[in-house]
Amino acid sequence: MNKQQRNSEYLMYVENQSPKSAWFTSLLRAFIMGGTICCFGQMIGDVIKSFFPTMDILTVGAWVNISVITLTILLTAFGVFDLLAKYGGAGTFIPISGFANSIASCAIEYKKEGLVFGVGAKMFYVAGPVLVNGVAYSMIVGIIYFIISLF
Repeated sequence: MNKQQRNSEYLMYVENQSPKSAWFTSLLRAFIMGGTICCFGQMIGDVIKSFFPTMDILTVGAWVNISVITLTILLTAFGVFDLLAKYGGAGTFIPISGFANSIASCAIEYKKEGLVFGVGAKMFYVAGPVLVNGVAYSMIVGIIYFIISLF
């Protein structure tokens, strides 16, 4: 038996042993979960706008962000966000709620190590690289834009 036959047999074995995923169901659940989170954020914005009709759209947006972040942290603390993520998969990783969950999860996990070396140091364990890359790439794009605008 040559190497190519062994490779093809191995690939067939792996295919037979691998669990079959219901990709359409996962996609539909993520769509529903992400849409629900976005609709909830829109609802918060509409409620705030109805109570404070003179508030400008940027301030309403800031309050929506604060509300979604706070609710996500509370749901993470009580273990509900994990259940939502188990059902909705990637739909829960809408940037603001997923980011808040990653920070809150690390803070909760490392609180036994103390406020400074636990919560303070490990809170950005997952989110830190995202922040660093975001700032670095923003600077690079800004420099490129500045150079292009000189011409």
